[in-house]
Amino acid sequence: MFDEAIKQYEANLEETGLQQLLPFLCKQSLDVIKQGDWPHWRDRLAELPALTPSRLEITDRILIGDAADCDADQLSLLRDQLKAFIPWRKGPFKVFGTHIESEWRCDLKWARLQGALAPLAGRTVLDVGSGNGYFSLRMQAAGAKLVLGLEPHIAYFAQFWAIRHFLPGYPVYVLPITLEQLPRPLPKFDTVFSMGVIYHRRSPIDHLLQLKDCLRAGGELVMESIVVDGPAGYSLMPKKKYARMSNVWFVPSTDTLLQWLTRCGFTNLRVVDQCTTTSDEQRVTEWMPYDSLDAALDKQDSTRTIENYPAPQRVIILANKP
Repeated sequence: MFDEAIKQYEANLEETGLQQLLPFLCKQSLDVIKQGDWPHWRDRLAELPALTPSRLEITDRILIGDAADCDADQLSLLRDQLKAFIPWRKGPFKVFGTHIESEWRCDLKWARLQGALAPLAGRTVLDVGSGNGYFSLRMQAAGAKLVLGLEPHIAYFAQFWAIRHFLPGYPVYVLPITLEQLPRPLPKFDTVFSMGVIYHRRSPIDHLLQLKDCLRAGGELVMESIVVDGPAGYSLMPKKKYARMSNVWFVPSTDTLLQWLTRCGFTNLRVVDQCTTTSDEQRVTEWMPYDSLDAALDKQDSTRTIENYPAPQRVIILANKP
């Protein structure tokens, strides 16, 4: 499955001057992945059927093929195979008639964002923390020439390649690495997305500087984060967990996040959207049957987390590299 994709990847990188990234998606590097039970996921990917979709629609729901493209046995088997990749956190997808209702309604976030973006047509795009590639595919559908996602969590990396299996030829790739593993500087990208990542970083300033190093002059950063109310300079640092997440280090106010971006040298800062996360957008589903937002909020007061911190709001900020 990867052989043809890797050939295309090599051609795409040569065209965009990103040959430094060749080693991150090749047979040798994939064969030595030790984390995340990669051999298990690699076997699951190898079992996916060779189906050709009769249509493809990348809109709110990423639709690949129709149920009529398969016989009943193939449909049943494919559904079981896709279920093996649970939990599906980003989406939604519809694959040969199988509805994958993900935990996050990512189409809602994209709708809040897409009208404010610089046009993606012809752009080279980096999607940091891409998960299973839902947003990466939306970026390519908006006209991006090449989209590279970074996702070190191997189960989500495998989910992307399960979807990509049915999309041969698409110039979208997810690499099993972190932003920190990229060569620096690498100012080759026209647009860089960091959505839902910065509050997981122990050093948010270093994260912003690394993102900046990936942008060409004049390129656009899309920064999306959890925020809490507070003045410029205020940031919540949870004692142990925030909304049941143990890997949250800093939750800034919007003004603090703007201040961080300014200190890192970004210009033309614009707050595109700020809203409170609700269970309409993040919830338990058949395809993500574990605890979700409702379990992270105080049952008596939904404006507080179960740790008695302010409930999560999310902000989208656009900025440019001078």
